[in-house]
Amino acid sequence: MLKFIPFFLLIASNLIIKAQNNMANKVPYTPSLKVGEMVFISGQVGINPATSQLSDSTFESEVKQVMENLKIQLEIYNLTFDDLISTIIYLKDMKNYSRLNEVYGSYFKTRFPTRTCIAVADLPANASVEISGIAHFKEKK
Repeated sequence: MLKFIPFFLLIASNLIIKAQNNMANKVPYTPSLKVGEMVFISGQVGINPATSQLSDSTFESEVKQVMENLKIQLEIYNLTFDDLISTIIYLKDMKNYSRLNEVYGSYFKTRFPTRTCIAVADLPANASVEISGIAHFKEKK
């Protein structure tokens, strides 16, 4: 069972954690967090980091921006989509399922991660899709 451990205790116990945290952000969360050999990526929506605006031209462009935001979080840890082992996808409209799969699938070259897709009533920033992920550092041979 996981327990909440204050950050200072984690450092003291030599548990290596790397977090990208913008404390100026009004939402209390960490975009990604490395614990051991795993990276946990918070749900990403289609907000363009350069404009702070939701990509609203098409559903496909919103999914593409979500995937690019996931890529940014992976790259912080020198990881790629090949290192992503699991995702959870939240869709406001399951009618977009096949359109989601078309864009989402184009980001993977060697294999797909496990995944769960859930229909939801609403998402932050009035987004149509949100994706979270878990990545793993490859074992050195």
